[in-house]
Amino acid sequence: MTPAQSRYLRLVRISAWYDLVVTAGFVTPWTYALVHTALSWAGEALGLGGLPAREPAQVLYANLMGSVVVVWSVLRLRRTLPVHGLYDGVARTLFSLGLASALAAGMSGVLWLFLTVELAWGVVQLLPWWRQRAAVRRGAGRPAVGESV
Repeated sequence: MTPAQSRYLRLVRISAWYDLVVTAGFVTPWTYALVHTALSWAGEALGLGGLPAREPAQVLYANLMGSVVVVWSVLRLRRTLPVHGLYDGVARTLFSLGLASALAAGMSGVLWLFLTVELAWGVVQLLPWWRQRAAVRRGAGRPAVGESV
C-alpha cells in the first residue's frame, strides 16, 4: 500500500468516526430528544433559528437515519476499503442535496453547519476518484485510488 493510499484510508476512517460521534444521538427516541434540544438551543444562541417541535414522524426518520449511519460508520471502521470512501462521498452528496432543500424551504440555519461539513467530506473523499477517472480518460493508466490524495 502506498503512502497516498494509506492517507486515503485514514481519511475514510476519520469520516467514519465523525459520523459515529455526530449521529449516535439520533439512534433512539430518548437520545434524539436530547440532541434535538441541544441543536435547537445552539441554533437560537447563534441566531440561526431553532428546530421545529419534535413530532413522531420526525423522530422516526431521525432514528432511522441515525441507525443506518451508525452501522455504516462501524463498517467503515472495522473494514476500511477505498471504495467505502467513494460510496460515502456519494451518500454525502445526496445528503447535502436534502440539507440544501430543507434550507431553501426555510428550515433552521443550524443546518448550514451540517451542510458545510457534509460537502467538505464529500469532496475530500470523491476527489481521488474523480482524478483517477480523469487519468483513465487521458490514457494515463489506472492509478490506484488514493494515489492522488
